[in-house]
Amino acid sequence: MPGRYRCLVPLLAAAVCPHPPLIVPELAGAAAPELAELRDACAAAVAALYAAGAYTVVLVGAGERTTELALPRRGSFAPWGLPLTVGLATAGGDPVPPSGDSGDPVPPSGGVEPVSPPADDEPLPLSLLVGAWLVDRTAPPAPTAWRLVSVASDEPADRCAALGAGLRVDGPWALLVLGDGSACHGPKAPGYDDPRAGAYDEGVARALADADADALLGLDPELSAQLRVAGRPAWQVLAGAVRTAGGDWHGELRHHGVPYGVGYLVASWTRTDPTGPTGPTGPDGTPAGDTGTAAAGGVTR
Repeated sequence: MPGRYRCLVPLLAAAVCPHPPLIVPELAGAAAPELAELRDACAAAVAALYAAGAYTVVLVGAGERTTELALPRRGSFAPWGLPLTVGLATAGGDPVPPSGDSGDPVPPSGGVEPVSPPADDEPLPLSLLVGAWLVDRTAPPAPTAWRLVSVASDEPADRCAALGAGLRVDGPWALLVLGDGSACHGPKAPGYDDPRAGAYDEGVARALADADADALLGLDPELSAQLRVAGRPAWQVLAGAVRTAGGDWHGELRHHGVPYGVGYLVASWTRTDPTGPTGPTGPDGTPAGDTGTAAAGGVTR
C-alpha cells in the first residue's frame, strides 16, 4: 500500500545538467570547444551518481506531457541535424531493440498504475534525449537500471513536487535532472533580453549549491515561463524527491554559464547520511505515518 510505505527511501544522490543539443560535439562542430567545460562538468556529475552506489538512475526532464516512458527506448538527434541515435535499456548490458519497438508498459511501482508506452513515432523530448546521451557518454562501472520520466513544461509546482515525492524505486537510486536556465540573457538570446533573467538564474544557482529544496519549490511557474526556463519542472521534481527522502544533503555547483544567452547549470547533490534519519517524509516534509497517502508518481495526463 503506497500510504503505508515504511522502509527507507534510498535516494542517494542527484545530478542536475542542462540539455542543449550543442553539448554533443559532433553537432556543435567548430563551436564544440566552447562547451568543453560544460561537458566535463556534466560527466563529473553523472559519474558522482555511480560513485554514490545507485543501482537505478531516474532521468527527469521537461516534455510535452507528464508520463513515465517505457524502456527499452531509442532517440535521435536527427531533428537537430545529426543522425546520431542513443538508447537506454531497462538495465545495464541489456540490448536496446531497433527503433520502432516501444517495449512493454512500465510496471507499477509503489502503487502507481502502469503507464502505457507512447506511440512508436513519439520522439524522446530533448531533455531526456540529452540525458540518454550523457549516461551513454559516461557509462556506469556496473550494471545499472534506468527510468525515464517526462514532466509537462506547464506542470504546477505542487504537482512536480508530488511527482518527485511519489517516485518509488527498488534499491538505492539516484536522479539525473535535466533542465536549462533562462533563455533570456542578452539581446541575442533565444528568448530575447529580459533583465530579470540574471537574478532568476543566480537564485537557482544558490539553491543548487546549497541543496535548498525549498528554494527550488518556490520558483514561480509563470515567471519561469516568461523567462523561457526549461528546467523549472524537473528541478521541482528533484526538490519533492529530496524533501520526501529526508536526511542531510550537500550541494555542489559544478558549472554556471550563459553561452548563447541561455543559462546552463550543473550541480551535484549528495546525501551525507546515506541511511537516512528516521525514514521517509511526506510531500510537506513531515515524517510519513501509517495513514499518510503517498503522492502518485508517473501519472500521465
